[in-house]
This record gives sequence, structure tokens and C-alpha cells, in this order.
Amino acid sequence: MKKSLLAGISICASLMMGCAEQPHKQEVKKAVAAPKVNHLVDYTDFTLTSDLSHMSGNQKIMIKKMIEVAEIMDNLFWKQAYGNKDSFIESLPNDELKRYAAVNYGPWDRLQDNKPFVDNTPEKPLGANFYPQDMTKEEFDNLKDDAKTSLYTVIRRDPRGELKVIPYSKEFEAELDRASSLLMECAQLAKDPGLKKYLELRAKAFVSNDYFTSDLAWMDMKSNPIDFVVGPIENYEDMLFGYKASFEAYVLIKDMKWSKKLEKYASFLPELQKGLPVDKKYKDEMPGTDSQLNAYDVVYYAGDCNAGGKTIAINLPNDERVQDQKGSRRLQLKNAMRAKFDKILVPISEVLIDPSQRKHITFDAFFANTMFHEVAHGLGIKETINGKGTVRKALKEHASALEEGKADILGLYMVSQLHKKGEIDGDMKDYYTTFLAGIFRSVRFGAASAHGVANMVRFNFFKEYGAFEQDAAGLYKVNYEKMEEAMNALSAKILELQGNGDYKGVTELVKSHGKISFELQKDLDKIDDANIPTDVVFNQGVEVLGL
Repeated sequence: MKKSLLAGISICASLMMGCAEQPHKQEVKKAVAAPKVNHLVDYTDFTLTSDLSHMSGNQKIMIKKMIEVAEIMDNLFWKQAYGNKDSFIESLPNDELKRYAAVNYGPWDRLQDNKPFVDNTPEKPLGANFYPQDMTKEEFDNLKDDAKTSLYTVIRRDPRGELKVIPYSKEFEAELDRASSLLMECAQLAKDPGLKKYLELRAKAFVSNDYFTSDLAWMDMKSNPIDFVVGPIENYEDMLFGYKASFEAYVLIKDMKWSKKLEKYASFLPELQKGLPVDKKYKDEMPGTDSQLNAYDVVYYAGDCNAGGKTIAINLPNDERVQDQKGSRRLQLKNAMRAKFDKILVPISEVLIDPSQRKHITFDAFFANTMFHEVAHGLGIKETINGKGTVRKALKEHASALEEGKADILGLYMVSQLHKKGEIDGDMKDYYTTFLAGIFRSVRFGAASAHGVANMVRFNFFKEYGAFEQDAAGLYKVNYEKMEEAMNALSAKILELQGNGDYKGVTELVKSHGKISFELQKDLDKIDDANIPTDVVFNQGVEVLGL
């Protein structure tokens, strides 16, 4: 039996503070029931901290102000994902349900395909709170405003009931003005010139609604020991079109030694792009050469990245124009990664991986697979080859899932190629076996997550290829030769779908392969029965850091 699913959850106080001004319609229904425990997902807690003894007084003050900005981002994401947070939380009948709602930023379970866990709650709108809930796709298509597909606008109705486009800087004006002021105060405290410039430009972006220049400045930062990823960034929450960016924040402390080790890998991107296992026309784009790899301790999560399953690595910026000019930065969140490896991946391997291959489950392989997933976002194709525009716009709501699938599979491709070149140590069996165990970890995120869909597609594709085998006892063994064949075949398929902007083809792939089979569900049930958590929640904040 599963243990009490919310036992041990510890949510920082900031998640339960703040207010929102635009309620969803469903808020008129008061929640009256406790969660159906057998439908909820288990979490384990983990404390986010880092050694700050080398930080100056100004740097510590800056970190405190960054956390204050992050709390604003957290409240803004509540507005985007749900609506009025305070009235919703107050309507819940017990503390356990309130805590679970805080983890999920609303009444829908993010690791159970967004199923409602509060009675009298309708299905989650695909467009979250970015669009009117009664808006049809046809109505959106007929709206004559180029800004409607912008990452940084919401769609609302005017007094006549007609659709209108509102920039984030207007919709969330009071909060973003406050966040902008705080970032300017951080900039005044910053000694590193690159960090100072970025903070100033990001502060201006909050009020101008133009994030391009600040993204470029973020790419130029090289030596700063503190980093702050903040603003409207990922578009996973918009499952209607995939157009709208969600507010989030990470406060990061750079690990200088680990980052030094990772410097060399980004330089291999152009060479690896040329070697992709696909026709030349799908790999003519050349990745930027200014891409960076760095390792960090993350000391604060807020907003989108803190909702449900937690991110353990970052690849930014998402703006294709910045990627063309500057490449991208890949940030490995070392302490969060270690938490998921120790508390989730290793226990899963002990339940599902054949004992003869468990020795190949290693943290170094998990770190490398995760890292090169982020690097691989820079490979492949961003502009369709047939005039359909960017891949992101051509594939609409499926773009994120396919892009995550591409990054997973090309990340493994990168590992295999660099291993052959002698640039990566260890046994290739470590990377393949840890990769398979990682699928079981990530597929539990479900169809509501782009990462979950990507893992389902890959699991089912690999199974068809015979890349792994399952014995009568239900234990899995990797077939290492077929693993490489399957990797190359799936890489080619995804790159072709992206390059062709083949919306219909991606829809068919997700429909046929992006689902959990009865057999796989039995394996996931074994993981649940072993009381292995699906993800982590964080003890975090100023007090945890001793500030």
C-alpha cells in the first residue's frame, strides 16, 4: 500500500502568501471534499541550500532581494495557471488539501494528467488562464492582431465580448513594476559588470514587455558567482497553442569547479550537428558557438518551475533569434539533480532493472544524460524547411513535447558520439542503462507534462525496436546494440517532423506512442507500491539559507 501521500511535504511560507485578481469561473464552487488519496502522487522533501560563506554582505542582500522578486513571479504564475489563489486556498477544508493545492498551483494534479483532486472542479482549461475559457480556436484564429501569438500577451474580452490582446506589462502592471524596482536595487549591489547589466535590462523588460535585449545580456554573463533566471520563460502551461510564457524564477549559486569541467563540451556542437543521423536538409542550421555549460546549486524555485515536477536542468533562452546570435546557456542544477537520483532513480532501478545491470545506474551517467539533454536543444532545426515558420509555431501545442523528445534522444546521441571520441569517461552501458531507468522516472509525470509525453513516446518506440527486454519477473534489461539503432531511428523521425512542420504527423505520433500501455502501468504501479516518490518539494527561502 502507498503511504500517506502528503506525509513529509514541507512547503515554504511564500507559497501560501499573495493574491490574484482574475479568478477562474469555477471559483464560485466551494471545495467541500478532501482529496481522493489513491489518486494523488507522493512527494519527498529536500532542503535547498548552498555554501554562502564566500559571499560578500552585498551579495547576500542581493540574494534576499532576488528571492523577493521570485515570490512575485510565484504569485504571477498562480494568476496564469489558475486565477485567484487566496479565495481558492481559503475554500479548501483542511491543511493537507491546502498544501497539495500549493504544490500543484491549483486544484489539478500535475503528475496525474491534470485530473481534478478537489470535488466540484471542472477539467483544467487547456489554455490555463491565458485565454477566456469560453474562447474557441476558430475565434482566436479570426482575431486580427499579430501580438495574439506573442509569448508575452494574454487574451481577454472587451466590454462587448470581443477578444483583445493585452501585454503582460499591462495585465500585471503593479507586480511587474515592483519586481522591476527590486531588480534595479539588485543591480546597484552587483559587482560583476555582466550581472549588473543583465539585471538592469531585465528590470526594463518587465515594464517594456520586450525581453530580447536582456536575453542577450544574460548570454554575455561569464564569471558571475550568482545567477538569476527570472521572468516569463517556458510555454508548457499553455496546452491550447503553446504560445504563452509562464512566470518563474531560479536563484542560483554557481559551482565554479564543476563549471570549469563542463566548458569544453559546447564547442563540439557544430561537429555533432553535421553528424546527425538525418538527411542534410534537416541539419543545415548551425548552432551558435557561444553556448555555455555551467553547474549550480539552486537555492530558490518559484512559479512554473516549482509546479508539480521540478526542473533539474535549464536550457535558455528560448528566443530563436538569441539562439541564432549567441547560442544558449545550459545550467545543471546539481543539488536538485542529486536529490532526484538518490531518492527516486536509484530506488526505481532496484524495482525494475535486472540485477545484472543495476551496477550501470550511476550519478555521473545521470548527470551527463541530463546535461546533454539541455545541450541537445541547440542541435537540429528551429525553422521549418518548407516556409511554415518556426518549428514552435508550426507544431503548436505539440511543439514542447516533441522538442523535449528531441533533446532527450539527441542528448543520448551526443553522449555516444563524445564517448567514441574519448571525450567522456565511463562505460557506455552506464549511460544506456541509466537512460532507461530515467524513462521510468520521467514517464510518471504523465500526459499533462511535455516531458512525460516525450518519455512515453520514447519508451514505446524503443520497445518496438527491441532496445530493451522484460523477463517473466517484470525486470528490464537493455539490449545495447539495438539501443543505438533505436536512438538513431527516433532522432531522424523527430528531426524530420520538426523540419517539415508536420503538425498532423506529430499529432499521430503522440496519439499512437504518447500513452501509457497496460503493461507499463503495471510497472508504474510496482514503483508506487514500493512507496517511491514521484518528485520532490523544497524547503527553501531566506531562513533556510541563514540570511
